[in-house]
Amino acid sequence: MHLSENEGIEGKTFVVTGGLGFVGSALCLELIRRGAKQVRSFDLRESSPWSHILKHKGVNCIQGDVSRKEDVERALRGAECVFHLAAFGMSGKEMLQFGRVDEININGTCHVIDACLDLGIKRLVYCSTYNVVFGGQKIINGNESLPYIPIDSHVDPYGRSKSIAEQLVLKNNARPLKNDAGNCLYTCAIRPAAIYGPGEDRHLPRIITMARLGLILFRIGDETVKSDWVFVDNLVLALILASMGLLDDNNEKGKRPIAAGQAYFICDGSPVNSFEFLQPLLKSLDYELPKPSLSVEHALVLGRICQGVYTILYPWLNQRWLPQPFILPSEVHKVGVTHYFSYLKARGEIGYVPMVIPREGMDSTITYWKQRKRQILDGPTIYAWLFCVIGMTSLFGGAFLPDTIWIVSLLRGICLFVFGSIWMTRLVFLLATAAHVIEGSYAWYLAKKVDPANATGWFWQTFALGYFSLRFLLKRARE
Repeated sequence: MHLSENEGIEGKTFVVTGGLGFVGSALCLELIRRGAKQVRSFDLRESSPWSHILKHKGVNCIQGDVSRKEDVERALRGAECVFHLAAFGMSGKEMLQFGRVDEININGTCHVIDACLDLGIKRLVYCSTYNVVFGGQKIINGNESLPYIPIDSHVDPYGRSKSIAEQLVLKNNARPLKNDAGNCLYTCAIRPAAIYGPGEDRHLPRIITMARLGLILFRIGDETVKSDWVFVDNLVLALILASMGLLDDNNEKGKRPIAAGQAYFICDGSPVNSFEFLQPLLKSLDYELPKPSLSVEHALVLGRICQGVYTILYPWLNQRWLPQPFILPSEVHKVGVTHYFSYLKARGEIGYVPMVIPREGMDSTITYWKQRKRQILDGPTIYAWLFCVIGMTSLFGGAFLPDTIWIVSLLRGICLFVFGSIWMTRLVFLLATAAHVIEGSYAWYLAKKVDPANATGWFWQTFALGYFSLRFLLKRARE
């Protein structure tokens, strides 16, 4: 395919569903840069970290739910090309909300297809996933000839729903548009690898938070396991090239566009062990990956236990107080089983070649996270929290609570054994409390100079943890 850089973009109107997301916002900005007449971001959220820059660049941000047909029609009316990126259930607690996953990923996709046909939109690019053909089996340099895995074989609702949605999109390729005789809807699907880049908001924040808290206890699988990653700019390029591959202006009469009805694997082209890939990022933030490794079989047992616990907690999955699960079965497969694919079909048909190499992509990601770390409240691992909270609570219980409860009697016995008397136990507790108050006050005073936005947070964290927290603030002050 030989087209100009902005073929099919200049002077055209585009809609990006999920346009306030990480990839969606980058795509909107690139379409604006390439001269699109109008770009609409259609998203359930009112705002996101990218809202301000999108509006500043002239992107029309439309709030709506892709699972509501009237919202979809309102957003797509008058568009000439749609990028369907909106999805739900990719990771964490979202993966367990089966009903919402199907509502967004399947029903929402049906609404987008119907709106394209009803409103005379000729191009639809669908952002799919590797998981339509991967369900935990080993795949080396796979290509688009691989069959969809059976629907019942998917280990999570996200992969199953995306598989159904992709097949719906591709089966509707070349369907005649309503009230537009002679023209058709042309569709294609992009299957990206794990996405990374500055501002990625699904996988990396969760991984980094777990590393900071000391909750990444082991690697999964052996060091020979490899999988694909794709930098956000490379994925955006692939999406735009796919939209160009759906143009019918330069095709012979009666011949379909080259990308019509096709699916393409998109990656950086450098399969790597995920733990090795993430190590430079975590090391730059002063976090370490563990050396012990857990087999896939044992990790799956742990994943199923986590899944069972969170299934019981289903009514509270949307509550902020409920943390993300430690790991789920499909996530075990993603990091513990070799699966990587070739982008040769995308290169041959739509001209995709990664513009950003992994080293450059990771360098920019590291720079972003180092800057972000300086702006947020840093702190110790969860073990320091447990030590301080349990320690001070136990000291208070042994010193002041009546021993009518067996646990208080046990605590008091331990305190008497360590400190010799009740009055000494009480004195130690009061001195420890005073020390925490002094350390917290000093942390607030120091934070007002070096991190004023988080001064209150530094006070309460240091009040709870004492020097375990204060040392992180002192390090930031030295820097």
